[in-house]
Amino acid sequence: MAKKLLILHTGGTISMSEGKDGKVSPSAENPLVALLHKLNHPAQLHQEAIFNLPSPHITLDHWWQLKERIEQAVQQEGFDGIVITHGTDTLEETAYFLDLALNVDIPVAITGAMRSSNELGSDGLINLQNAILVALCAESQHKGVLVVMNDEIHHAKFVTKTHTTNVATFQTPTFGPCGLVAKNRVIYFQQLNHYERFPVAHLHKTNVQLVKSYAGMDSFLLTQLAQQGCDGVVIEALGAGNLPPTCLEGISALLAAKIPVVLVSRAFNGITQDVYDYLGGGKQLKQQGVIFTQGLSGQKARIKLLVLLNQPLNSSLRDYF
Repeated sequence: MAKKLLILHTGGTISMSEGKDGKVSPSAENPLVALLHKLNHPAQLHQEAIFNLPSPHITLDHWWQLKERIEQAVQQEGFDGIVITHGTDTLEETAYFLDLALNVDIPVAITGAMRSSNELGSDGLINLQNAILVALCAESQHKGVLVVMNDEIHHAKFVTKTHTTNVATFQTPTFGPCGLVAKNRVIYFQQLNHYERFPVAHLHKTNVQLVKSYAGMDSFLLTQLAQQGCDGVVIEALGAGNLPPTCLEGISALLAAKIPVVLVSRAFNGITQDVYDYLGGGKQLKQQGVIFTQGLSGQKARIKLLVLLNQPLNSSLRDYF
């Protein structure tokens, strides 16, 4: 019997068309729907337009809707795989939230397009074809949410958008893709050593802020966050995990207010480390109570902190990063 696959359309360039003026805008009907007959797949396809939004409009509420719909589809309706079509601007964030928060074991693939359906070299249809093949592949199970773009397969945890317009925009710095789609064949050649999942039942603490550091950064923003109150702060630090001494007053204020501070590097390759022992250096920051990550980007660390803050933990936050 053919596998039963659910495609959830959320909007984005993959569902848009280019007008005569060269502007790309949402279509009343997803143009991909009329083209599905061109795809080669051994599956029963079911489609839903769960929403139709440019991805900068996607919020935490939309992530939660997707999570609930996917879990219902798997646990109550017997679907064997899920494909999500999504705008590329925030695709990696939706993918990573679902990667952490979903309580399912079937393959989930998310894809998008850099060119709208009627542009020359449109990539939406082939990306959808490949995502369907990945979601149907038995080897895709227990790998979390997979991002499928430009014939490559990436783990949601580390993939990021690296170019504003290139169809090869989605890359995994340091590690590279975990697999490829060659013609109609799905090939995996690496996997995560440790796959994390933290299924959440609710989201109460959602005010997690992301701040980027820079030369001469002062304490203004960090102090304001400490005074106004928030649930957590992620800082994209310099180099391997260092900050200007002029912002340390703000760090102290956050920690004194019992607000967790998570540090990533603003460099997109490598990991943060508590190497330097000078004022603002990583060693002193870690001793002060700042949490260091292992290879996460700022936007991914924010999502992980948000998910962790909304469930009971067996040990300290630091241990989970």
